[in-house]
Amino acid sequence: MKNAILLACLCVCCLFAFAQKKSVKGKVSDNTGAPIAGATITIEGTDRATVSEKDGSFEIQVSPGERLVISAVGYTAQNVAPGNGSLNVVLALASTQLDEVVVTALGVRKEKRNLTFSSQEVKGDELLKAKEPNIVNAMAGKVSGVQITSSSGTPGSSSRIVIRGASSVFGDNQALIVLDGVPINNDETGNLSSGPGTNRLADIDPAIIENINVLKGAAATTLYGSSGARGVIMITTKNGKEGRKPALTFSQDLSFERPLLPEIQTKYGQGEAGVFFDGETQKTSAVWGPLMDTLRINGKPAPKYSPTDDFFRTGVTSNSTVSVEGGGASSGYFLSYSYLTQDGTVPGTDYKRHSLFTKYTTRIYKNLTSTFQFNYINSKNDRSPEGYVLESPLWTVLTAPVSYNLQPATNPDGSQRLYRFSRNNPYWVVDNIYNRAAVNRFVPVMTFNYTPLPWLSIVERIGADIYSEQDKYKENIGSAALPTGRIIERNLNFRQFNHDLIVNAHKEFGDFNVEVLLGNNLYSRYVQTYQQNGLGLSVNGFDNISAASTITATEDHSEVRKVGFYAQANVDYKRLLNLSLTGRYDGSSVLAKDNSFYPYGSAALGFVFSELLSPEVRRVLSFAKVRVSYAVVGNDGVGAYSLNTPFEPAAVGNIRFPLSGQSGFLLSRTLGNLSLKNEQIGEFETGVEARLFNNRLSLEVSYFRKKTTNGLIPGVAIAPSTGYTGTTVNSAEMENKGIEALVNATVVKAGKFSWDLGLNFTKINNKVLAIYDDLQQLGNGFTQVIVGQPYGVKYGGRYKRNPDGQILMDNTGLPIRAATDSIIGNITPDWMGGMNNTFRYGNFSLSIFFDMKKGGDIENNVDGYGYFYGTPKATEDRAPRIVPGIKESTGRTNDVMVTGQDYFRRLNGITESVIQDGTYLKLRNVSLSYNVSPSLLGRTPFKALSLTVTGRNLWIHSPHFTGADPEVSSFGSSNGSQGIYSFSTPTSRSFNITVRAGF
Repeated sequence: MKNAILLACLCVCCLFAFAQKKSVKGKVSDNTGAPIAGATITIEGTDRATVSEKDGSFEIQVSPGERLVISAVGYTAQNVAPGNGSLNVVLALASTQLDEVVVTALGVRKEKRNLTFSSQEVKGDELLKAKEPNIVNAMAGKVSGVQITSSSGTPGSSSRIVIRGASSVFGDNQALIVLDGVPINNDETGNLSSGPGTNRLADIDPAIIENINVLKGAAATTLYGSSGARGVIMITTKNGKEGRKPALTFSQDLSFERPLLPEIQTKYGQGEAGVFFDGETQKTSAVWGPLMDTLRINGKPAPKYSPTDDFFRTGVTSNSTVSVEGGGASSGYFLSYSYLTQDGTVPGTDYKRHSLFTKYTTRIYKNLTSTFQFNYINSKNDRSPEGYVLESPLWTVLTAPVSYNLQPATNPDGSQRLYRFSRNNPYWVVDNIYNRAAVNRFVPVMTFNYTPLPWLSIVERIGADIYSEQDKYKENIGSAALPTGRIIERNLNFRQFNHDLIVNAHKEFGDFNVEVLLGNNLYSRYVQTYQQNGLGLSVNGFDNISAASTITATEDHSEVRKVGFYAQANVDYKRLLNLSLTGRYDGSSVLAKDNSFYPYGSAALGFVFSELLSPEVRRVLSFAKVRVSYAVVGNDGVGAYSLNTPFEPAAVGNIRFPLSGQSGFLLSRTLGNLSLKNEQIGEFETGVEARLFNNRLSLEVSYFRKKTTNGLIPGVAIAPSTGYTGTTVNSAEMENKGIEALVNATVVKAGKFSWDLGLNFTKINNKVLAIYDDLQQLGNGFTQVIVGQPYGVKYGGRYKRNPDGQILMDNTGLPIRAATDSIIGNITPDWMGGMNNTFRYGNFSLSIFFDMKKGGDIENNVDGYGYFYGTPKATEDRAPRIVPGIKESTGRTNDVMVTGQDYFRRLNGITESVIQDGTYLKLRNVSLSYNVSPSLLGRTPFKALSLTVTGRNLWIHSPHFTGADPEVSSFGSSNGSQGIYSFSTPTSRSFNITVRAGF
């Protein structure tokens, strides 16, 4: 009986419980009203769930008091009560997704998930962490597919930025720089002597940058026309915000730099074959003298000096920035001023930059907005000559004997004092030789955005880049290179104008989202250069060129114009498939009349296949996309007036005009080519992107292959019977293919602690396929262009070897230099990578950034000359030796003993001996920050306060390179200046402290 009653009660309870449950129906859509298929509807706190249908509808059983959690990939989840009627749930895009809107070509903003090409963004805060005055250096190691090479440690020195390898044999290979939709100039200017100049992107203050987006492939850059063929760096500056009260921010950076120096032997003094020379009564450049430990002068131990420690100083960099931002009901503004001053590690070198930036956006009418921005930069740069020229102070410092005191620089009679002939005392150079550059630059941009209809916008953008530069080089009377002295003055005027008119229509047709863009571009560039050379100064210390006894002057000016028409169509189907078609038709004034207009375009497809996955899988694989594209772009990479054969100042043998007051001109020996057409680059790209574990892990891998045809070759040799030595032709072919990978992960996220990890990897293979007809080789500065080889190989004197590869020796026991030069190195790295770790705990943040380059050969010119002098660290080993190898005369193993001096001096004549692997692993940046808690600032005038301590170049591991830092290019950023380390100002290890306050 009891069991029956219990069973009856249980049945009643079950019926009651069942009666309490109800069926809830509803629909899930986005903020445009489009249904969201596959959204997950979960009973909060349980594992009971369902998913929405294709039309967004769902149905689920709910008990009283239970709530629903509705979520979908890419949207912010909602927690809702069931209610009595049908539910209509609208999900907003998740903030993590909104943050992934990036700036693409022409300044058009697009959601990253819809991109059909590879791009990578670097936030402005990441640039500031690097504590680099030059934006290019601040990006080093952070972006896959991008190679950045600094030139030297002199303040204001240039850096080179190349995306996906060189695409033009002799044209500009550096990325196009675009500031808020307007191309700006990044030429290297400012140096009238040996060594690097300044790349003009150094003018832009990193503090005004919101973010940088790197457009890598041709499909991404087609809309930019000819200049976009080499990749694009899109810089977006900061904005004010509507309805925000004025906010004032002040920051102060202070850095201290110490040079990273090559190791120099300090065991032996000046002299030859162990015999001491005092540098006063006996002079020589050789440091093959006696051991310093046993050397005695006038019966006393010889003093030992440190030429490098005595000459180089601690560099100091100060950067002060103040900004204000805010806005009214329909406007926003941002204003920034910064002053950078950098005193270099070489005495007398410095760089000063004033930067003023203002940006004002306002809604003139409800559907018309305007933005006016203006950037003014004033910079001044003082530098010394670098490299192996006679006037370079670094040559003398790095090859000076430790037995000689370089100070004082002059004798009692005022003449130079030095231990050797034919060089300047470095301290004399500091006081008597300078290279100064002063730049005034204006970058105004005006943008109007008119939306006559909700689906239609019209943008007009007008921008300019205008700067003037005054350069002056002075070499006083008494220089070893030019005893009578000289002055060089150059005035450079640069004007570049850009205009875009863009019509953008965006419309939905059922499951299709269609965007069509049409536009027109007008571009012009004018460059004017005046230069005067004055030889034979009459008054020492008088810096006016009128004091020269002989003055010659040159004037150059050029103007280039381009016009372009472009169109792009993007069709998105259910956020699943995205097709992008782009076309552009360009006209260039530097090409032949019949070839001046040329079309090109791209086709790309993106497939977001994660939309087809089950909800269970999508909880792990949040997002997955595969993309493929093919693009053909043109490039007019040749100088102005290459169609013509101009007149040039005459030179007949050793006679140069003007002569005795008479000017003279002859036709250029380079024949103009009236048939020039554009280079053409075809590029195939495919890639995969994925985000996993609710966006805690993201992956992106890209493969590209691009081929350059009709490459422009200026000055290629032609038959002397024509009366000319060369002409410009369309004949080169070159290929690049590579892999890029990017990984971002939130490794740990627990309470106040988080650890974010970023990795990037790049591998690029390059090959020159053709030059001109049967021509197999062309010189290109310090490298050679050779058919069948990577672009930029090292070519020169090599060891003579037998068929087995063993080095052959002469009868004196020394290596033999081969009778013919050949390839001895390749400057292209095998691969590059970067790793950034960011740890956060509460208000503390620690960032540790490593980057690595594997391979990439460097000609160590410092060792090359040093082997003759006896100054590199390797020359400390001076014991007699038998050099491993085979005697050429007998074919037997070498058994002849030689002195260390003879051995190293023989290496001085064999360039292969100083070709070194440039592999490095670098701890580029460590930054520790603390943000003061707002609760501690309540009674202070501060709204925000932070302190940051940063170290740069803290550790460099370069196992095969005997210089200090293998990331150098001593003579600048040009194509032909790569792969050589030669008496340039060393890069530095620095420590920085930054205080930032908001009011």
